[in-house]
Amino acid sequence: MGTCTLCELPTPDTPVTEADVDGEFCCRGCLEVYRSLGDVDVEDVDEEALGTDTTPADDVPESAETAYLSVEGLHCATCELFIESVADDIDGVYAAEASYSTDMARVHYDPDTCDPSSLPDALSQFGYYATEPGEEPDSFLDRLSFKEYRSVIALLVMMPVMAPYLLFVYPTYLGIYPRSFLFESNLYYMVFVPLFVWSTIIVAGVGYPYFRGAYVSLRVRQPNMDVLIALAVSAAYLYSTVSVFLLGSRTVYFDVAVMILAVVTVGDHVESRVKERALDYYSELAESRVTHARLLDDDGATQEVPLESCGPGDRVLVRPGERVPVDGTVVEGTAAVDESVITGESVPVPKSPGSEVIGGSIVTDNAVVVEVGDEGTSTLDRLVELLWSVQSSDAGIQRLANRFALVFVPVVIVIAVVTTLGWVALGRPVGEAILIGVSVLVVSCPCSLGIATPLALTAGTNAASSSGMLVFDGSVFERIPDTDTVAFDKTGTLTTGEMAVVDVVGDDPDAVLRRAAAVEQRSSHPVGKAILAAAPETTATVTAFERNPRSVAADVDGDRVLVGHPDTFDAEGWTVPERFRTAVDETRADGKHPTVVGWNGTVTGVVALQDTPRDDWQEAVAALGAETDVVVITGDDERVARQFEAEPAVDEVFAEVRPEAKRELITRLQADGEVTMVGDGTNDAAALASADLGVAMAHGTELTIDAADAVVTGDELATVPEFFDIADRVRRRIRQNLVWAVGYNVVAIPLAVAGLVNPLIAAVLMAASSLIVVSNSRRSLV
Repeated sequence: MGTCTLCELPTPDTPVTEADVDGEFCCRGCLEVYRSLGDVDVEDVDEEALGTDTTPADDVPESAETAYLSVEGLHCATCELFIESVADDIDGVYAAEASYSTDMARVHYDPDTCDPSSLPDALSQFGYYATEPGEEPDSFLDRLSFKEYRSVIALLVMMPVMAPYLLFVYPTYLGIYPRSFLFESNLYYMVFVPLFVWSTIIVAGVGYPYFRGAYVSLRVRQPNMDVLIALAVSAAYLYSTVSVFLLGSRTVYFDVAVMILAVVTVGDHVESRVKERALDYYSELAESRVTHARLLDDDGATQEVPLESCGPGDRVLVRPGERVPVDGTVVEGTAAVDESVITGESVPVPKSPGSEVIGGSIVTDNAVVVEVGDEGTSTLDRLVELLWSVQSSDAGIQRLANRFALVFVPVVIVIAVVTTLGWVALGRPVGEAILIGVSVLVVSCPCSLGIATPLALTAGTNAASSSGMLVFDGSVFERIPDTDTVAFDKTGTLTTGEMAVVDVVGDDPDAVLRRAAAVEQRSSHPVGKAILAAAPETTATVTAFERNPRSVAADVDGDRVLVGHPDTFDAEGWTVPERFRTAVDETRADGKHPTVVGWNGTVTGVVALQDTPRDDWQEAVAALGAETDVVVITGDDERVARQFEAEPAVDEVFAEVRPEAKRELITRLQADGEVTMVGDGTNDAAALASADLGVAMAHGTELTIDAADAVVTGDELATVPEFFDIADRVRRRIRQNLVWAVGYNVVAIPLAVAGLVNPLIAAVLMAASSLIVVSNSRRSLV
């Protein structure tokens, strides 16, 4: 399988090609984009246009703090660059990143020299309006966004301009010629001067964001849709103004300028509303972040302090209705905790002393005291950071769209100018030729191309989060559908990672369990915990406890009891009846773990334990096995691995794989295609990092999670195949958006050049193009 010449994604078995275009492509859209780019060195254009003096986020000092702001007015990728450049000029700001997809800005600043409360005002320039997430407006008028103001103004103020055209001009397009003394009498200036005044108000007021956007895009050397809108409106408005005051002509097109602005403004408003609904999950997370905690001192007094002041081991008080500020452990009190914003679990989870709690979850009923965990951080904060990284990073296919847009806008301007001059040369009146050129400018829509990928990635990230999967890297949605093999670690992934007693062999099974549990009370071994959980309560007197490498022993009610590995009893010279040797062999043959129990020198029982498989492991493996090869990796011997070999969807089981050998095994598997690794333990970290895609279970170690590209936030393994389905839909959605955006322009621009599309229809088509992309991205992925 080859890769696409343009976007570098895998090509199908029969790549898309054409004789006049060099290269092989994954789809028709990429071929047409490449054809449009021609001989332009897109790499050079991209590097030059996207160059910036801001400090890379990766180079921000560890002492820096981070502020998240909602930004009203972001409507394209160039707005992001402008906000970042404004923030870079603020004293104490190390770096800033803005995201059109989320209408958010992330600012890294020095807390000693920069007051975070001043950031919203500092960034509110040129019509952008920055606020802290969740900040509530004071009045109804304040609740109306700037786009809503413009939408209302556009619809109301345009009517005086449009009325004469609706009554006396547009009917002539249908062959109806109403009598209009206003256009034929000496009242000329009483008609056209008011039209000029009203049009000027609309162009200056409603059109301001587009002129601002054009200025911003040119300032950052990344021309966008706003340049085309500004040129189109300016051409219609200036030509009409010259006609009225210098030429005395009745051929004016104020209506064109006004209608273009009205259509694109209303379209922007609808698009922003649709996008806001698609970003509800991200907004909820950003608004849920906790900045302060109630720190408890040794005397039980509380003091509200910044979250950064809390360190591992500190105790914080969380009252009913409040969010847990950091990850930690409950040390006092019992409560039901709502973890839905993080795990998606709608039912509050009961917590008691010893229970772990997630930072960002809500205590619903009783106050609890939480001891800050070793990391001293909040899962919610990490979730916001990671989701931000996904939203603000450019996937490979998005970089393709950015490169295309850089070339596309200048090319459209040249086409519009050449078209206008060409029609004049062919004898068309200047006014009509200008209208055709305006149509070319308006009908072109690089905006739909620019939002095609970010909005689909946002929808995918939200869908994955609601399904229980946290995505760290946006390119995951491109890579997952190419997976050829899914490799599962066994312990803690396909199984719960917790031992459980499944059988007891002996003359008195209860006595065997009870005495074994009495000895294991002082042991922290997983086998001991499982025996304690399964045994009846005991009040036996335990003395002379002894721990050995493969066993534990103690005096229980005066009898010497030994619990441990079967070989220990032979080494100690204990009597092992043949039926118990047989029980040990049969237990191992069934893939279970045998623990032998005896007292006073004779073996009296065998306890069979097993790492319990997850309830949904077969369902998950079967779902993945339908599309990919599935392999299981375990450090256990082959007898333990047999239960997984019996599953038809499992293609191969690798047993007795040492931790350091897992990475080598993944590398061998990669020789046959793309590999996704799913694991949870520290010994899986290297394998996860070396796999083409790493998925970690949420209960895994910090090292494992850091090495992964995505994390299952709950305990359901079925989340993994569901995520594969979501990623496949996201990639298809992105390609649909790009094919539509490119295909629309391939068809619409020639029609406009031919004079078959007037400016008003062009404005409607342009707005519709963006709305189709937004609506397609918003469609449910689950």
